[in-house]
Amino acid sequence: MKAIIVGGGIGGLAAALALVRHGWDVEVLERAPAFAEVGAGLSLWSNGLRALDALGVGAQVRGRALLEGQAGIQDAAGRWISRTDTAALERRFGPVAMIHRADLLEVLRGAVPADSLRHGVTVRHVSSAGTVAHSGGESRADLIVGADGIRSVVRASIWPDAAAPRYAGYTAWRLVTPPVQVDGTALADTVESWGSGERFGYSPLPDGRVYCFAVANAREGDPGQGLTGLRARFSGWHRPIPALLDAAAPDAVLHDDLYELPPLRTYTAGQVVLVGDAAHAMTPNLGQGACQALEDAVVLAASLDGPGGLAAYDRARRRRTQMITLRSHRIGVAAQWESPVAVRLRNTALRLLPDSSFIRSLAPVLDWAP
Repeated sequence: MKAIIVGGGIGGLAAALALVRHGWDVEVLERAPAFAEVGAGLSLWSNGLRALDALGVGAQVRGRALLEGQAGIQDAAGRWISRTDTAALERRFGPVAMIHRADLLEVLRGAVPADSLRHGVTVRHVSSAGTVAHSGGESRADLIVGADGIRSVVRASIWPDAAAPRYAGYTAWRLVTPPVQVDGTALADTVESWGSGERFGYSPLPDGRVYCFAVANAREGDPGQGLTGLRARFSGWHRPIPALLDAAAPDAVLHDDLYELPPLRTYTAGQVVLVGDAAHAMTPNLGQGACQALEDAVVLAASLDGPGGLAAYDRARRRRTQMITLRSHRIGVAAQWESPVAVRLRNTALRLLPDSSFIRSLAPVLDWAP
């Protein structure tokens, strides 16, 4: 049995690996001139790590990741809004790993047969009967996997009337700094800080560098003003945020508006199936985008081995991923409030919540296992 996978990112390579492990012949078509990831840091929660274990590369990923602590949420002045009991979180669900996207891609790419990877191929159209029209001609397979992201050509080909991606109302910057120390000590935990319509977070990477992300309410398409704009926006926030931005290089900043995909009625049609952002692009507020793509890959291969086939995959994945997309959306709405009264009420409510309620709230997301 042959599968053509459109897209060579995390979801596409994970799907390729899962299918290869289940005996499929795969061909991965990537439009970029090379299989590479332009990105920054990435959190892998316990459910994502279990998916990687099922794919046979969990140990390799852990070897290149930092098993980190999730310290919690602060306000712009550095006062704690919510502290995380990291030991209880790990006991309940398992560790959280921080890795550079490029390192995760390298592990996945190395596990897929090299002769299955074709870069520089632009897919123009697919059919539900299993044909793919692309810049190199036309290919046919028993299964077409659309792993080509939020602007998926596969999705547009099969579901031309599906709702377009929806702007979340806020934009994001990502960057990786050189190692930065605070009071002579390297940063050890992940911290996110919430202001009024703005957020800033940072996570240490295994080599001492620091992954930073910032979010702000903005009009769609606003240019963002790069590192200069970030420094102006967050210069008055608590330590070490100004120092992190001072250490960053201007060309290290990636800026993207954030979008989410309205719910699809199905992820499958004929011989075509969607995975990752092509099926359920979500805002990053739960850190689940990559984790859900990894889950998709594992469940897809297992479903094709069982009696339910693609219908079983659709039942298993659509309900779960759309639940997580909605949760992430709701967190983003509250996190981006601008009204001073609403911000005070939000912060007070979070301070009053016990740690146990936060851990319980994560159970539907993190309890997944293959």
